[in-house]
Amino acid sequence: MAAPAEWTVARLIKWAAGYLDQKGGDSPRLDAELLLAHALKVRRLDLYLEYQKPLTPEELAGFKELLLRRSSGEPVAYITGTKGFHRLVLKVCPATLIPRPETELLVETALERLGEESPVRVLELGTGAGGVILSLVLERPDILATASDISPEALDQARLNALEAGLEKRIEFVQGDLFAPLKDLAFDLIVMNPPYVTRAEYLALARDIVDFEPESALVGGEDGLEVIRRLVDQGAAHLREGGWLLFEIGAGQGEAAAGLLSRGPYERVEILTDLAGLDRVAAGQRRTA
Repeated sequence: MAAPAEWTVARLIKWAAGYLDQKGGDSPRLDAELLLAHALKVRRLDLYLEYQKPLTPEELAGFKELLLRRSSGEPVAYITGTKGFHRLVLKVCPATLIPRPETELLVETALERLGEESPVRVLELGTGAGGVILSLVLERPDILATASDISPEALDQARLNALEAGLEKRIEFVQGDLFAPLKDLAFDLIVMNPPYVTRAEYLALARDIVDFEPESALVGGEDGLEVIRRLVDQGAAHLREGGWLLFEIGAGQGEAAAGLLSRGPYERVEILTDLAGLDRVAAGQRRTA
């Protein structure tokens, strides 16, 4: 490297993007900008407003540490501790899956299925960082929300995000496996982003996923449907008549998910696709008597 005073924001971003590209990063320029903004404690947009600003030796050292972590495969979201989702900026940690843009379709579908009745009881299973349930509560002030997760660390993160969003009083958090802690409670909507990756698919994923994100939040058994089967089988008992069960699925799982729902007490079964045309959300409504 040249003398520290020569390293402006513009030059450093260009160099760091090239370095991450050589390391095999999928989005080296974006990663470099996000990490530099985090190191400088500014917004990413602010980097462009101070493009020719030179960095101090301390700022360079801090950015270098972040860059080395990213070059080893650690996801940017875990390095910065945050990830944007829907209208929120969530705090994330290695105990939680990093929210993906594709999951926003689950939020949008849930809002469409809720209708205009008020109030409505909504349950999110496997809440992780809490992005889905927080997004729903943010959009609908009449939601009576419950969120569960088997991981106490994930629940702590979800509670923290609820507090950050000012929504902590509107969500009840419970710990347990699927419906175990919910007894005989019934809801108007149950939503989940379950682990649905097959064992074979998991072994082929990028190292920044396999090495850092929680396997239990990703892998759904040999065929990816292990948790989904339990969700569909047990879900009807916790849905009011006319209530909806919605869950995210992997590309190509639409037919299997629709089959599981159709064999249960569900009607109006539908598979929704994302912007890429891939299976993404399965929906079923509990039949009325």
